[in-house]
Amino acid sequence: MFSKTKTNSITKDYLNKKRDGYRDTIQKGLDAVRYRIISETGSHEENIRRLKNEIETADAVIIGAGAGLSTSAGFTYSGERFEKYFFDFAERFGIHDMYSGGFYPFPDDETLWAWWSRHIYFNRYIDAPKPVYKRLYELVDGRKTDDLASTPKKDYFVITTNVDHQFQRSGFDKKRLFYTQGDYGLFQSVNPKLKKTYDNEEWVMKAMEAQGFVRDENGIFDVPADKKLKMEIPSELIPKCPDDGSNMTMNLRVDDTFVEDEGWKLASSRYANFLREHEDKHVLYLELGVGANTPVIIKYPFWQMTAANPNAVYACINYGEAFVPEVISERAICIDGDIGDVLKDISV
Repeated sequence: MFSKTKTNSITKDYLNKKRDGYRDTIQKGLDAVRYRIISETGSHEENIRRLKNEIETADAVIIGAGAGLSTSAGFTYSGERFEKYFFDFAERFGIHDMYSGGFYPFPDDETLWAWWSRHIYFNRYIDAPKPVYKRLYELVDGRKTDDLASTPKKDYFVITTNVDHQFQRSGFDKKRLFYTQGDYGLFQSVNPKLKKTYDNEEWVMKAMEAQGFVRDENGIFDVPADKKLKMEIPSELIPKCPDDGSNMTMNLRVDDTFVEDEGWKLASSRYANFLREHEDKHVLYLELGVGANTPVIIKYPFWQMTAANPNAVYACINYGEAFVPEVISERAICIDGDIGDVLKDISV
């Protein structure tokens, strides 16, 4: 039911260059907390014009994406989506959103994994409701999925704390992507000796069917017309590790048990090498929807790397949380607004 995640063969060249982009950039970010913050960098129209020009002219674009990007794309964790797919959990357990439900003390594993199969499916195995990721992809890459051998529009790399796989679903090259906090599509064993991850797609589909979800005309699971769903899965479907039979858990960074598998390490090294290769060039550090929960992973390092490179420009698009250090304000673009709307304005 589960398969180990596949990674490309690791060459001697890779081993010689192996670096930890995750911890390297966090160390850079720790130096940025001392900066004085401002929020104005010009009018909205001027900022749109400047950002469009930077995307077109920069030697490289380094995208840092947080939860606000997926929210703009329609992956909201409360409201209509939650009420549609988790109405029964809300009624029985008093859960009000998907995020808090991930920490709820469910009475048994059958119920726990019914919750998680829904959470995973509706935030990992379907496309986002709005084409925000696809619009971003068109701005920096634009290649067709069957033409990845060609050169993308821009030399780019993505670092993200999002775990919903939407960058790859939208066409982004996985070799240009570093998913720092895990992936909803992966399990790991609770056995700390097993430093592996396991694909969960087949299991998720079986668990969705077991609860009574039905596929629509597009093959997407939906709530049945009579809204009769089970809030548990059969005991035999509770996920177990194929290597030693131990319990499984999500491959999400919630504590120090998070498994950084070979795929994660390879992505971290690629990110570190990309930063090193472009550290003195005309780089656009494009921050999208990064909040205050984990600023040391993307926001603070972007500030610090921009300050260290006089050829770099920092841009931040965030609804209600767009601000920049004064020390780099002359080379910064700060846009308070919906990311999808801003990308649409840039694309025209």
